Amino acid sequence: MGAATPSGTAWGEVASSTLVSRVFSSPRHTTHYLESGPVGGPLIIFLHGFPSLSLIWRAQMDAFAADGWHCIAPDMRGYGGSSAPSDKDAYAMKEIVADMVELHDHLGGKPAIWVGHDWGSIVTGAVAAHEPGRTRGVVLASWAYFPDGNALNVLVSLVDRTIYPAEQFPDGQWDYARYYNTNFDGAVADLDADHEAYLASAYQPGYPALVGKVSPMAMVTRNGGRFGAAHRAPPTQPNPALWPLTDFRTLVQAFKPHGFRGPCAWYTNDDANVAFAHESANGGRLSQPVLFINGDFDQICSITGNCQGDPMRAACADLTITSLQGGHWLPLEREAEISQTISTWLKTKKL
Repeated sequence: MGAATPSGTAWGEVASSTLVSRVFSSPRHTTHYLESGPVGGPLIIFLHGFPSLSLIWRAQMDAFAADGWHCIAPDMRGYGGSSAPSDKDAYAMKEIVADMVELHDHLGGKPAIWVGHDWGSIVTGAVAAHEPGRTRGVVLASWAYFPDGNALNVLVSLVDRTIYPAEQFPDGQWDYARYYNTNFDGAVADLDADHEAYLASAYQPGYPALVGKVSPMAMVTRNGGRFGAAHRAPPTQPNPALWPLTDFRTLVQAFKPHGFRGPCAWYTNDDANVAFAHESANGGRLSQPVLFINGDFDQICSITGNCQGDPMRAACADLTITSLQGGHWLPLEREAEISQTISTWLKTKKL
């Protein structure tokens, strides 16, 4: 396995006896990852999204490790203890999939269950499409699979125009992604102005009353940034129901060395990502069993009552869709339920 690091890692403290901090380096990239469970157990790999860290999967790793699984959760490129190149082009999906291929080879290369959340779901889908022999099954939470690439024009074509009329909201709820491309340095600066306040404000649970309402993320451009003229997040207390305080401190610490430039750069490679998607086998169609877990109260990524899930339905030969009563942060909002949902699906599919 990779070299173990002491509990005080480069980005903070992993306060759990069940999680081991490790680092794997190749000539092209360094990946910090968390590991738990028996090394001889079946392999399950958890991929986080934006703006997160491997530690978001703590509860699920503990649950699956206790059930005999060999659990791995890397810090993705640009995050935590992993490499954070300064070039925006370095965050194209082709590079990120290559990171995962190297890590998977390092772990032995046996076909695994891959679980993703948010951008981690996008990576998981890309691994399944380009490296199908590495996946026994695919779990996507809070972000559907798009076989033509996760590009802004694809997402905008699926916007629910009953909520986001085109003349008022041309990019719908994806306006924030447009802003990363039109004012990248400003977008990064706004998040870097106060890491703790931004992360506390970002990690809030979903609420049923917000379903069908316009998301603030649809108004970033007209407001001149995510936080308007203030250009920094307002003072916000972290929500202990999502991140326990120790884990939240670790999350904040993880962004100190490199800030948000790398994570934001994930949004700026549409052309390269579409070209890469078109290189996948079988036109991006997935033959592996796929589980999609929808958040009923997710204002951005829910596939309920709109067309957002249609490309995934058409591209997956064996697709199961289920929903949990939560917002976007399902691994935190519905810790036990998401573990049970995945476990039940794995048993049903005999994986």
